[in-house]
Amino acid sequence: MVADSLVARHRARVAALDDSGLVELLEDTIYHEHHRFEETAPSNDERHLVDQATRAVLDGHRHVMAASGEAFVRAYALEIYRPFSGTAYKIATRFLPGALTRLVTAADPPRLLTGDFDPDRRLKVQGAVDLVRALSKKGTILLVPTHLSNLDSPLLGLGLHMLGLPPFTYGAGLNLFSNPVMDFWLSRLGAYTVDRRKQNQLYKNTLKDYSVDVLLRGCHQIFFPGGTRSRSGLVERTLKKGLLGTGLSAWQEGLRGGAANPDVFIVPCTISTHLVLEAESLVDDAMARDGRSRFIIEDDEFSRPREVVAFTRQVLNLDESVFLTFSQPMDVVGNPVDAEGRSLDPQGRPVDRRDYVIDGGEVTADPQRDRVYTQRVADRVVQAYQRDNVILCTHAVAFATWQVFASRHPNRDPYRLVRVDPQRRMVPRAEVLRELDRILSEIHQLAERGQIRHALESTPNAILGQALTCFDSFHTRRALTPVDRFLQLDPRLIYYYRNRLSGYGLGEQE
Repeated sequence: MVADSLVARHRARVAALDDSGLVELLEDTIYHEHHRFEETAPSNDERHLVDQATRAVLDGHRHVMAASGEAFVRAYALEIYRPFSGTAYKIATRFLPGALTRLVTAADPPRLLTGDFDPDRRLKVQGAVDLVRALSKKGTILLVPTHLSNLDSPLLGLGLHMLGLPPFTYGAGLNLFSNPVMDFWLSRLGAYTVDRRKQNQLYKNTLKDYSVDVLLRGCHQIFFPGGTRSRSGLVERTLKKGLLGTGLSAWQEGLRGGAANPDVFIVPCTISTHLVLEAESLVDDAMARDGRSRFIIEDDEFSRPREVVAFTRQVLNLDESVFLTFSQPMDVVGNPVDAEGRSLDPQGRPVDRRDYVIDGGEVTADPQRDRVYTQRVADRVVQAYQRDNVILCTHAVAFATWQVFASRHPNRDPYRLVRVDPQRRMVPRAEVLRELDRILSEIHQLAERGQIRHALESTPNAILGQALTCFDSFHTRRALTPVDRFLQLDPRLIYYYRNRLSGYGLGEQE
């Protein structure tokens, strides 16, 4: 059924192409798939599809080429779609919170059988939560979070469950489904696959069509518009607008089709954690000497179950170790919306958002106009990320430490600073504390102006101590180690964590 729907959308798109456009679409698919095959061995079915497309292009008959394109779409649809299971969701939401707590608090085997979950202590869900709840009953929510770790999806799922919201569908990297246990649960808890290695336009179209189809069915959805985990630790500043624009497409289709409840609301969400499981692998990839990062990291910490368990036990055992901040929801053209689902202008007055897409009484298709609207939404999502980014002790201490470290090695860019000899990676603790005091003052001023959030209410010395405790709880490399009156740093990890404060004009040393 899903495949039929996506094939129908594909046929409508192909009908608007002339023969040369169809050839170009297939040639793009053939080229990018061959390129992917050089890095990942294809299955027999994948090889057959590409060989079939090659023959179709050489044949030159439109119906043969069209059939080849449809074969790709059906294959992609079967790969993307995973059947949701209400039973599995009930089981997970009933037992997962308790299991998580026992996992993160158990110091010995008997304690694995006891313990109650205290989500308010471990997970702080804040921001426009009441507004999101209200809007979830008036339309479809498209949740667009920042992306730090492969643990983001289960944390978001837990946060949404805490808010009493229904399950959301979400895209998960195809590589995560290679583990049979992960495949079983992800496939039944609302996940659909996203293969970021597939760069051809036909796959991208199919993925966007699937997202539109899901939204039209009234299924709330999560996707990470940054595309992949932040390698450098920076808050996302540029977004992938393809899937972001599916909210606008679904809304317009719903209006044209006379849907009873066509509204789609976009909700930015900022994830903030003291530590990131895959920080070492991610920053090492970002700092790769050849300047080229791997798009998919197969051998990071998330691929090692024991490290996932160790990280979860250590990090979630910290009070309020994870912050999920829901930003002001907006409509699909970037206007804020109220609890009634009404779009608001800059003065807070209701506006009819249908006026943005109706011409002569009809909802009109205008790709150029829609790109402008989607860019407007992307800009406002990025602004929300910056505004609702929660600064924690590890971020502030890493920023202060990097400032002092960089000032002692002037005229070096980050790529050279991270390669400073280990013997020269010591900074005076007193200098870090002075810099931290200055930074805390500026962070508080930014927070008073509504330009950032933070959880830093203690003295510089106490915040430094808290950060040292956090840094000591995980990572094979110590990010920051006290040595007498000095602090020894791992420049790569300190750079990664300091980047959460980059871009706020704090007199930063790059």
